[in-house]
Amino acid sequence: MPALASATSSSALGGLLQWRHASSHSENTNTFLREALVRLDYPDKLQSLLLTPRREMSVELVVQMDDGQIEVFNAYRVQHNNARGPYKGGLRYHPQVDLDDVRSLASLMTWKTAVMDIPYGGAKGGVTVDPRKLSERELEKLTRKLVVAIKEIIGTYEDIPAPDMNTDAKVMAWFFDEYSKYKGFSPGVVTGKPVYLHGSLGREAATGRGTMFAIRELLKAMHMGKLSDQRYVIQGFGNVGAWAAQLLWEAGGKVVAISDVAGAVHNENGLDIGELRRHVASGKPLAAFPGGGSMRKEDILLHPCDVLIPAAIGGVIGPEEAAKLQCKVVVEAANGPTTPEGDAVLRERGITVLPDIYTNGGGVTVSFFEWVQNLQNFKWEEEDVNRKLDRKMTDAFAALWAVHREMGVPLRTAAFVVALQRVTRAEIHRGFD
Repeated sequence: MPALASATSSSALGGLLQWRHASSHSENTNTFLREALVRLDYPDKLQSLLLTPRREMSVELVVQMDDGQIEVFNAYRVQHNNARGPYKGGLRYHPQVDLDDVRSLASLMTWKTAVMDIPYGGAKGGVTVDPRKLSERELEKLTRKLVVAIKEIIGTYEDIPAPDMNTDAKVMAWFFDEYSKYKGFSPGVVTGKPVYLHGSLGREAATGRGTMFAIRELLKAMHMGKLSDQRYVIQGFGNVGAWAAQLLWEAGGKVVAISDVAGAVHNENGLDIGELRRHVASGKPLAAFPGGGSMRKEDILLHPCDVLIPAAIGGVIGPEEAAKLQCKVVVEAANGPTTPEGDAVLRERGITVLPDIYTNGGGVTVSFFEWVQNLQNFKWEEEDVNRKLDRKMTDAFAALWAVHREMGVPLRTAAFVVALQRVTRAEIHRGFD
């Protein structure tokens, strides 16, 4: 009989995570939400309805590993709200995934889809696992086990997962294949699939491209000039950070410093992002890039710039960091990078924060486009996808900027006000019986 080992207590290894403040993600989200709710003067019962998830599922996935051992992984799916459409949210594989983390991110998806005005609700899922320790075969088995465990609460018109931290198009392909074994051909059950397997052109770059559009609109509104006039610092060189850096560089902007989980690199004259991406793709450390000097990754947030883009993990800007930032604008490409305490300091200092529920909305927007293409069984051209994304990001910014000006509230509060109004309108008109 194989030995039994537990993988549920895995902790992050050195270098896997950059620092982050230990706080409840769900409570942080609710803190920002309550600020908007105070402005809207909603009754307590309605507030409770909007804050409480519809369903939370916790399961244990038993997987036989390549060496014959049996390991058990905790997995979660939280469905927060579906008043505006099917639940929608990513699926992450990470050693620090827990129910609180997933609950917070599910809530954020509800407000993100509402801010972007796409017909989805909010959900999130995750497995507590370090995927670097698994072979590809083990990762596939884990994914298929997850599908079997949650297949009755997901579906093309019910709940549509997508890639997130440490999951990609390959994982989504396994997910689609396993689900289709039980429910029939269902390409619309997940988004973020490979382009050649019912995925969408433009999806890989969507969150980074949306971030670039978001910065462009903010610079216009604040009369700060063009994308090419700014100096950028980016924390994180994964999918979002790398694409944001690439597109800002192509637009003429100077990306003066970038970090990843292992190190950081800077060049005050601007990094050559094309060369940097090729350097990293070849397997070399980002910090060893010959086109810049290495620096401590812990110092990345404090590097002088016009636009700071946290594009890694949540909870990295607390009050201490916020007091030391040397930027004019913080653009939250990551989910929840700023704590409520850090946000308060930034407000006191007059540093504008473009919130995550808008900034990184490009990913879920193009996921929606992929889902529509699956329903139509018709693939759009990439230029059509990018043009429609541009329009969505522009319209969404206009809505939150209008509330910001009208109510005199920070952009984060304005975004939540817009989202709450749209979700509340849907809840009320659908009724409660």
